[in-house]
Amino acid sequence: MSARRIVVGVDGSPGSEAAVRWCVEAAPALEAEVVVVHAVDLPIYPVPPLGFVLPPQLDDEWRARIHETLEDEWCAPLREAGIPYRAVLVEGSPARALLDSVETAEADLVVVGRRGRGGLAELLLGSVSQHVVHHATVPVLVVPPPAH
Repeated sequence: MSARRIVVGVDGSPGSEAAVRWCVEAAPALEAEVVVVHAVDLPIYPVPPLGFVLPPQLDDEWRARIHETLEDEWCAPLREAGIPYRAVLVEGSPARALLDSVETAEADLVVVGRRGRGGLAELLLGSVSQHVVHHATVPVLVVPPPAH
């Protein structure tokens, strides 16, 4: 496989850290740019009589702090290894954001970390990696979190 662009989802979890580490190892061999995607899911709360409002922490300052964390912390292994990358902060559910980013970036591969919830928690909360595997139009690599 000769990927030119890899989309990797990050959220600060051990699984996403493992996914970024995989990209650090594989991107040079694949001669690929890495598109690092973090999704900000926008919860909307009902507040009678105002209707529906966004929580106050989703303001511009909050977004700037999240983007700073994305660049300074979550992308650090790529930057330190000299891997070409770009960081993207997108709105929406993580699975949908990754799938849309694959199309927008014209990616050849999507890499996601597995949180490792499993069982009932995964059944109730859903799995980003599972959704991406079932709906992606490109190959998907699911990286497990580090062993304890």
